[in-house]
This record gives sequence, structure tokens and C-alpha cells, in this order.
Amino acid sequence: MHHGRLLGVVIPARNEEEHIEAVLSSLPEMVDLAVVVNDGSVDNTGALASHADAPCDVVVLEGDGDGVGASIDRGHQYLLSLWDSPFISVVMAGDGQMNPDDMETLVHPIITNKADHVKGNRRLHPDGYNRMPKQRQRATAVLSWFTTLAAGQPIGDPQCGYTATSSKVLNAWDWKRSWAGYGYPNFWLINLAKQGFRLREVPVQSIYRNEVSGIKPLAFFMSVGWMMAIEHHRRNLAWLRPGRLTPHTLFALMAYLLGWSAALPFLSNDLEVELVARGIPPLLLTVFFWSLAHLFDRGATRVHQELKLHEAT
Repeated sequence: MHHGRLLGVVIPARNEEEHIEAVLSSLPEMVDLAVVVNDGSVDNTGALASHADAPCDVVVLEGDGDGVGASIDRGHQYLLSLWDSPFISVVMAGDGQMNPDDMETLVHPIITNKADHVKGNRRLHPDGYNRMPKQRQRATAVLSWFTTLAAGQPIGDPQCGYTATSSKVLNAWDWKRSWAGYGYPNFWLINLAKQGFRLREVPVQSIYRNEVSGIKPLAFFMSVGWMMAIEHHRRNLAWLRPGRLTPHTLFALMAYLLGWSAALPFLSNDLEVELVARGIPPLLLTVFFWSLAHLFDRGATRVHQELKLHEAT
């Protein structure tokens, strides 16, 4: 227990027999329970986790190879079924790439009521980012930009899976909708913003060895990019419902529609026609209006977080 809150750690693991015992044995004393989700491993991951020398209780749940996102969902829901009192659920990978010494920093914003969900950010840590392979650095920068647009708030390291989540979030989450694969963090960030939960990023170290990523870049960017585009629109449209509409949301929608009007040749409006007649290219108008829409969207995200906090008090 940490500052009056139970602390559980969800560890998705698939074929991690080389690392899982070390991950469990290195957990901090403040952890009450580690939930290892053995996601269809064909090695001894499950057996080794069951007998690992850990400073807390360990439960091993068997998955069906559904993906890392589905495994994390399974671990979160297990903690929800087990504990009624407020708790924090931390997600750590089973490959030993996350430093357990960073866990206290990760949960601190939730303990002090500064955030509902906290993400590790390797780009803020001098060790973690410099050791990241260059290809991952480039991919992280691109995904950071797209996730920031889709979530309506700055996201520095969307793919870092080292997270801490308040049980308040888990109790309110729609478990019927999820994302099973590697785009799971992006899905969560967009939907956290949609529900008005507060996000904080903190520096964490990432430990790199000679692991080979199982991600296929083209397929990943296509599927996750499409998912983010859909979830972005779902988030914005959800804010147009009665009781949730704010000036920021309305102005964002207007600017977004003006951007589409400039982008699509078969759509036009008087403002666009006038500006194009004055020599402004349609592409520049699209970029301008969509940038304006994002600024209003950020304002709407902050307003909904404030409303959520006000409702809680």
C-alpha cells in the first residue's frame, strides 16, 4: 500500500521467460499485487512467474494471444473485481525495459490528486531517450504529433507503456470498446481526453538491450493511424451532445469544417471563395483552419477536464 492506496501492477507478458523473474523480483515494496497476464506464451513465462521471488503476491492470468492491449484490459479488470477501495493500477512490460525505481514518480501525481492517468515519457529522461534506437526516436516523434492532434492535448511519448491509472478511471471505463494491439496507448489517450480525465507525463528511463520489435511499421501506422482518426472524430462529436457543448467545441467544429471545405474541391463557401480570390492557396487555407481547430480543441479538452473535476467535488 502506498499513501493509503492499494497498488497493483499489471504485467502483460508473451514469451518473456528470460526476463519475467527479474521483473517481478525488482518490484518495489509498496506494490500489493502483481498480475502477470501470460498472453499465449509458448515458453515457460507462466510457470516462472508463478514461482518468482517477488516482494508481493503474484497472480498469473492466462490469455489467448489476443494482444498487449487485451492483456492489459484483463489485468485492470481483475484488480477491479478484487478491490473495492481506491487503488492505482500500474502497467509494466514483462521484458524488463521499464525501471521499477521510477514507479513512485509515476504514481505521485495520482496520490496528490494532480492527475487521473500518468504516462511515462522517455523523451524527458536523459538516459532513456538517448539510448532509444534512432528508428524508434523518429517513429515516436511522428506518433507524438498525430496523437497530440487526436487527443487534443500535448502528448510527448504516446507509445511508452509505463503508466499509472486511478481506479476512478477504471470504474468509469467502457470495457466493451478497446484496442487489442500495439496502438492501445493511443486509444486510451484519446478516450481519456474524451471523458475529461486529467493526464500527466513524467520522466522514466527505458532500458534497451538487443530486443527485436515485433511491430511491422507500415501495417502499424496504417491501422493505428486509421483508429486515431476515427477516435478523434468520435471524441469531438461526443462533445456536441446537450450539456457538453462549450464555445471551444463549437469554434473547433466550425474551423474544422472550414478546413474540409478548403481541402475538398467540390465543397466551397463564401469565405473560402473570397480568400482564394485574394491569392491564398486552398492548401494553406486548409492548414490554417485545421490549426485553428486544434487550438480550440485543446481549449475544449481543458474545459472538460475542469468540468469533470468540478463534478467530482
